[in-house]
Amino acid sequence: MPARPRTAPVTPVLAFARSRNLPRAAAGALVMALATAVFAGTRVEIPDFRYLVDYGIPVAAVAPVAHAVVLGTTLHSPMADLEHTAAQPMALFRRLHLLALTLMAAALSALPILFGLPADVAAASVRNAVGYLGLAGISARFFGSGLAWLLPLGTFGPTLLLGVAPDNTPEWWAWSIHAPSAPGSLAIAALLWLTAFLLPTAPPRADDRAEA
Repeated sequence: MPARPRTAPVTPVLAFARSRNLPRAAAGALVMALATAVFAGTRVEIPDFRYLVDYGIPVAAVAPVAHAVVLGTTLHSPMADLEHTAAQPMALFRRLHLLALTLMAAALSALPILFGLPADVAAASVRNAVGYLGLAGISARFFGSGLAWLLPLGTFGPTLLLGVAPDNTPEWWAWSIHAPSAPGSLAIAALLWLTAFLLPTAPPRADDRAEA
């Protein structure tokens, strides 16, 4: 009998990444990062409806929200029930997955620095990538992985509309539009990410099973 062709073994990490469409999400995030680099010098004017102040933030500081939404789609498991009963320590895989997504989002957020983006704006972008991915992880934990985008988008809108004080400075809670030198904003972003990283694994929710 002819010998069967050998196929390369699929490692658990590679299988985990493929099951969540991580390569496709990473490619989409890379395209957005390149587009951000093209418009690195553009600023987004914040339409504050309370005080009619004039405040804007660089496009590069907004892009991490999109990175968190796109990469957050990979938090969804197509086999949530099976993974919950798997012999492998899936909680460890999920935490490593979040760490890998964070490193990827941070690198993509800093990419425009190669096209002339100031270092302080790149620092703010990396901070926002960390914080918004933390929100995506928290959202996936409490609302189901299919809604990982809910908290990033749900908090970003009010930040743009209500996050500027009468003196034309960001409110204390609007951490993502603060200057990168503001220690409070970095602490909030780090706390959000650590919360997502340390949250215990929950049983698969009904929407996870339905999407599977």
